[in-house]
Amino acid sequence: MATIDLTEQSFAQTLESNEIVFVDFWAPWCGPCRQFAPTYGAASERHPDITFAKVDTEAEQALAAAANITSIPTLMAFKDKTLAFSQPGALTATGLEDVIQAVKNLDADKLQPSENHQQA
Repeated sequence: MATIDLTEQSFAQTLESNEIVFVDFWAPWCGPCRQFAPTYGAASERHPDITFAKVDTEAEQALAAAANITSIPTLMAFKDKTLAFSQPGALTATGLEDVIQAVKNLDADKLQPSENHQQA
């Protein structure tokens, strides 16, 4: 599956309708972003069960600000609408594969605070 471009308008809906979403925050002028793009694209082809998305931080400045992006590229992974991974810097193919497997194997319930701890 090819990567999709996310906007401020489509971000929440994409998280809502997909179990696992990886998001690459990038910019056209960013050298490391351009170097990471083929690695990210290849991973999207190997894992059709995961949604791979990209956010152009130049075009989507409000979304980048809302996500607290301070360095690019930054990769985020969401499982069941919950942030499971966030790291700036371009990953190697092996590093990206390790993150993908870790997110796939993650028990999303452990990311959510339990109801008992939410009560005051």
